[in-house]
Amino acid sequence: MTQSPFAPSAWYRPMVARRTGEDHRTATALELFFDLCFVAAVAQAAAAFEHETAAGRVGHGVLGYALVFFAIWWAWMNFTWFASAYDTDDAPYRLLTLVQLAGALVLAAGASEALEHGDFTIVTWGYVVMRLAMVSQWLRAARTDRARRRSALRYAGGILLLQIGWLARLGLPHNGGIASFAVLAALELAVPIWAERTARTTWHPRHIAERYGLFTLIVLGESVTAAALAVRTALDTGTEPQSVLVLALGGVLTVFALWWLYFAQDAPHRLTGLTTAMLWGYGHYVVFAAAAAVGAGLAVNVARVTDHSTVTAVQASASYTVPVAAFIISVWLLHRRAARLSTAADVLPPVAALAVLATTFTSVAVPGTGVVASLLVGASLAVARRGTAVPRP
Repeated sequence: MTQSPFAPSAWYRPMVARRTGEDHRTATALELFFDLCFVAAVAQAAAAFEHETAAGRVGHGVLGYALVFFAIWWAWMNFTWFASAYDTDDAPYRLLTLVQLAGALVLAAGASEALEHGDFTIVTWGYVVMRLAMVSQWLRAARTDRARRRSALRYAGGILLLQIGWLARLGLPHNGGIASFAVLAALELAVPIWAERTARTTWHPRHIAERYGLFTLIVLGESVTAAALAVRTALDTGTEPQSVLVLALGGVLTVFALWWLYFAQDAPHRLTGLTTAMLWGYGHYVVFAAAAAVGAGLAVNVARVTDHSTVTAVQASASYTVPVAAFIISVWLLHRRAARLSTAADVLPPVAALAVLATTFTSVAVPGTGVVASLLVGASLAVARRGTAVPRP
């Protein structure tokens, strides 16, 4: 029987490491709620990216989107791996998670300002709030998990010092520019590598794979929602209804194919070591960012068809085809070594990605991308039937 969250023992529990082989380790209701709140930040970043691209500021929009999405992804990723090892689900743990959710909402509120005007003040404060909550969580772990005390203290100290750096960056002209962001981001990425060298935290492979899969679902769902809103707005204006419906069909085919390709992978059995896990976890930055950008790209194409955008045909097409190609390639790269694919199965994803990019220079980029992605799924299934590729989802 599940213990009541209002029972005295649920107020506080020692934060000890959970077992890596724990049975029935699944995502909790709090983790699912955490993801739903984070998707608000994803939605705001994607919407701002769409606005910048539709206005013809493509390079500015791509750069701003990449920077804002780093903050969203890194804060989400750190909570996910920590929770996999130390989820006590007591009152302090829940309250600190609430602080992180508040920081995510602050970050979401500042996404548009960051992308449109390059002002990362609000985004930075939201990010720092989330990361300071993680410092508290790691200090709790250091206090009670003696075997991994040094690792936990490295996490806490590294994160704390970097938050001072992010706040100091706000005092520099233009928020410190790209160079300072790149340096701090690289140091953020280095903290887990440095901390895990002393003692590996006990993250659960199946739990981690499920958490990443669920967030991928949510991000793909956000793309569908963003695209649906763009299509509805276009249809309400009564302009180019047939063209808009063709774009919508291409979008549905694409997103469904991307879902199929992602969940055709057997991630839990491939997360066997720290190096593999780090590459897999870090590589999902591209997976998540690309998945969220697909909906924005579709909205840009709808805006162009209905004469609500100043971008060229190639720019509009690229805003859709590039994220799709990036998603296909990143999923392929994350799994190809451990999957031991046959030559035929290994060649299909890069060929499909190139075909998707080639549609950029046609007048049917969105539906063409949907067809290519669907053909990739079909070809993968045909190869799998001969026993040479990944299993079906």
